[in-house]
Amino acid sequence: MKTVQVSLPGRSYDILIGSGLLADFPKLLRDRKTARRLFLVSNPAVHELYGGTLMRGLADSGFRVSEILIPDGESHKTLRTVEQIYGQLVSGGADRSSALVALGGGVTGDIAGFAAATFMRGIPYIQIPTTVVAQVDSSVGGKTGVNHGLAKNMVGSFWQPSLVCIDPETLLSLPQREFQSGLYEVFKYGLIRDAGFFDWLNASLEEIQARNAPVMQRLIRRCCQIKAEVTARDERESDLRRILNLGHTFGHGLESAVRFEGVTHGEAIAYGMMAAAHLSHWRTGLSRESRDRAVQSIREIGPLPAIDAVPTSRVVEAMKRDKKRRNQRTVVVLLAAIGITEIRDDIPDRDLARAWDQVKQLK
Repeated sequence: MKTVQVSLPGRSYDILIGSGLLADFPKLLRDRKTARRLFLVSNPAVHELYGGTLMRGLADSGFRVSEILIPDGESHKTLRTVEQIYGQLVSGGADRSSALVALGGGVTGDIAGFAAATFMRGIPYIQIPTTVVAQVDSSVGGKTGVNHGLAKNMVGSFWQPSLVCIDPETLLSLPQREFQSGLYEVFKYGLIRDAGFFDWLNASLEEIQARNAPVMQRLIRRCCQIKAEVTARDERESDLRRILNLGHTFGHGLESAVRFEGVTHGEAIAYGMMAAAHLSHWRTGLSRESRDRAVQSIREIGPLPAIDAVPTSRVVEAMKRDKKRRNQRTVVVLLAAIGITEIRDDIPDRDLARAWDQVKQLK
């Protein structure tokens, strides 16, 4: 088992990474003397795979645990779903000594984290991420929230988990498209922070696609190290943490434009990163070679759904509602080189549209 620590004043926590960790979870909680009253938040598909065994293990270890099943998918990442969790917490007798356990992907973790942040003004929660994007990104850093009808993740809170437990073996059950979608976020970490890691990812893509256990553990650990480092230096996204949003302003614009249908989050981010690469070539001096390498690396991960029917104007308009805007300006993360970022808020809409049109033309 490998451990990565997220160091924050008064609320540091561990990210535990290891094959078979899910089976050891009850013992880990008992040894750490966590809350004895637990509410396991999951979706039906993940719960069928892991929830029953996990609940029995927790009960056998002396925990009192109740399940809260919520629907899966970005379209259900809403205040209505959070309200459902509140209702079951109240009827289940939850109090400030209780804790939530989020078992599932990024949607489950974001919703459960937001419920934990706001129920009784904050109760502890633990992340057990079971998808690539959740294991390398969304389970770490304390961002929680839900979507609004007009924009993604518009309602939320910073609320750090008390523990993150990552078992790479859960990735073996992922459908190929979902596994592939998570890999785009993985490549993001190399592009923004570690050119050597980016090189290794490209060289190891075949083993990654085969879900080789040691390779996946190394991959997850490095992503978590980068995110832990960035989060420790800028927990609330005032400056440095913005670099984690490479491709996200474009990507969230696409998700909003299609109303979260037909394109996964990871696929939207893939398109967003390619648009950012083109924009970087024009605006920050990213070399043509590096731009082409970034775009090609993203495309080699796997096929992407067609987006040529989505009007560019709709995507750009949705980008104007992005929660990361400042002073009424769209903020985008660009690349000065692979591994080096630049944050800009002076890009005119015509250049955003031009970059988006570039990726729409890819076949």
